[in-house]
This record gives sequence, C-alpha cells and structure tokens, in this order.
Amino acid sequence: MQNDIENIRLAADILKNGGLVAFPTETVYGLGANALDSEAVKKIFIAKGRPQDNPLIVHIDSVEMMMPLVKGFDERAKALAERFWPGPLTIIMERSEAVPDTVSAGLSTVAIRMPSDEIARALISKAGIPVSAPSANLSGSPSPTSAKHVIDDLSGRVDMILNSHNCTVGVESTVISLAGEKPRLLRPGFVTVEELSEVIGEIEIDKAVYESISNDTVVNAPGMKYKHYAPKAKVVVIKSNFEKYKEFLSQNADEKTVAMCFAGEGKALSLPFVEFGEENNSKQQAIMLFDALRKVDELGAKTVYVRCPDCKGVGLAVTNRLFKAAGFEVIEL
Repeated sequence: MQNDIENIRLAADILKNGGLVAFPTETVYGLGANALDSEAVKKIFIAKGRPQDNPLIVHIDSVEMMMPLVKGFDERAKALAERFWPGPLTIIMERSEAVPDTVSAGLSTVAIRMPSDEIARALISKAGIPVSAPSANLSGSPSPTSAKHVIDDLSGRVDMILNSHNCTVGVESTVISLAGEKPRLLRPGFVTVEELSEVIGEIEIDKAVYESISNDTVVNAPGMKYKHYAPKAKVVVIKSNFEKYKEFLSQNADEKTVAMCFAGEGKALSLPFVEFGEENNSKQQAIMLFDALRKVDELGAKTVYVRCPDCKGVGLAVTNRLFKAAGFEVIEL
C-alpha cells in the first residue's frame, strides 16, 4: 500500500480538478470522475463511448459522504449498508439535487456503493468527493479485472490509470433498487439474492436479469440494456452437461471456434479452449470470467461456445454476464 500513496495523491488531485482516473475496486476496475461535477462526468461517457442514458454508480467512502446525495435512507437501506458495506453491493435510492442529471441519466434516483478495496477507499477519501465510476473499459467490451485490461482499452483516453492489483471479486456489484414499493434486484453480483433476502425479506428480480430488453426502455441501473461484456468474437451460451457440449462442438466447430469451458475440460476437446474456473465454484468463475472472454479474442476466435454455469448464488451473476455477452443467444441441449 505504501508504494501507492503518492499515486493516490496524484489521482485524487486529478479527480478534484475534473479529470478521469481508472482505479481498482474489489469488483472490476472503475473509471472515476467527480460525481458532483457534470462536465467531469461527461468525460466518462466520451472516454468509454458509453450511451448517455446508461446511469452511473456513485462510489463513497462513508455513509456520511452519501447523506447529501439522497433524499431518504430508510431502515432497509440501513440494514443492507450495515451488513454489506463496504463491499460489492450498490443500493438505488431517491437522489437529492446535489447529484447531476448526467450521473443518473435524468432519473430521480441515484445508485451508490461503498467499495471495500483499500486503494479505492483511499482514493475517494483523499479526493474528499463522491466518485462516479462505471467499469474502466470501452463500452460493451468485457469488464476489466486487471490494469492491463484498462490499458488495452483506455490508454490515451484517461488522465491516469492506477496500475495496481487484480480485482478479487471479478464481476460488477450487485444492484438493488429501494426506490419502488418492493426491493428489486436489477443486476446480480457477488452479494446474492439469498443473502439480500435474509436482511430485508422478499426481493423481486427484474426481467432484464434473464432476458433481453429493448434499447428504448428506460433503465435504473448500469448493464440492464445494450450488449455488454462481449469480446469481438460471437458468443453462444450452451446449456448442457459436458458430454453433450463436447458432441455439439464436434459437429459445429471450425478452425475459428474456441471453447470456453470449466477447469479440466479443455484437454478432452480437439479445439482451442479457455477455462474459467471449476464447474461447481461460481466464485472462481466470477474471478476468471472477464479475463477468459478477453483471451478468446487473443486466440483469434470468430465464435466462442461457452458452457453455461449453474444459476444459483454467485452463478446467477456469471450467467447474467454470459447471457448479455451473447446477446441472449442460448442453446439448450
């Protein structure tokens, strides 16, 4: 950490002066700007090529920093914050006038989270401002879980990249909205539906978690529409056991096909492959997922057939990212 102190100071000064900084969090690398500076926030959309109607998440270092940004912090929000903050959970609440329209894409709500990563927290604290930060990648491409991924996508587009450790969670934060009558899961992540339900009871799951929605739909959280997390190669998700998956590949693969499968399975295939964790370890799959999706492009793939994980627990987050990377092209054998 001591080696990062000077870089954090420089990065904090850039944020305070309206610049862009890519920095690590426990989930993925974020591309940060001063959340209270509308002109700075606009630079995020330009650097990423991000649609203007895709809201951003505001990162804070304390509940005290959050209070001026929201109109209400009810008992449900308090209970979730006490259990899961700092950590990979984003809570959507009604926003105050302090939050620029650019951050929330004109919505009446704001998405907020308190990261647990010590460099992220130190940067926000040193800057002394809430930081808007989507993933630090080109819009639509696999999210970055290492500084190398950020450099590959955004070198020359941002003022500074904090070149530090790889992310420990690997998928973006869980997003839950408390702005409606019932709590609603808008994006699955490392904090699971089951864990959330233990704290605040029944939770509705938005249909965008499982199926495609049209690009003219108004959404309340990042990643709910548009194609996301996708490599240049065409992604197709295969729901099957390994034997049926292997048979499918033998009948459908060509010289530009890459298999994306679970640990230990690749050696049984007769084509290039990338493995992304053990079949029964969804947390490991999450950590390895985006790096694997980037590696299929390095292998020159035109098409990648991905073995679909189990949808339970963190597996729901992994499956959700794969479905969106595939544009919801899923084959069930």
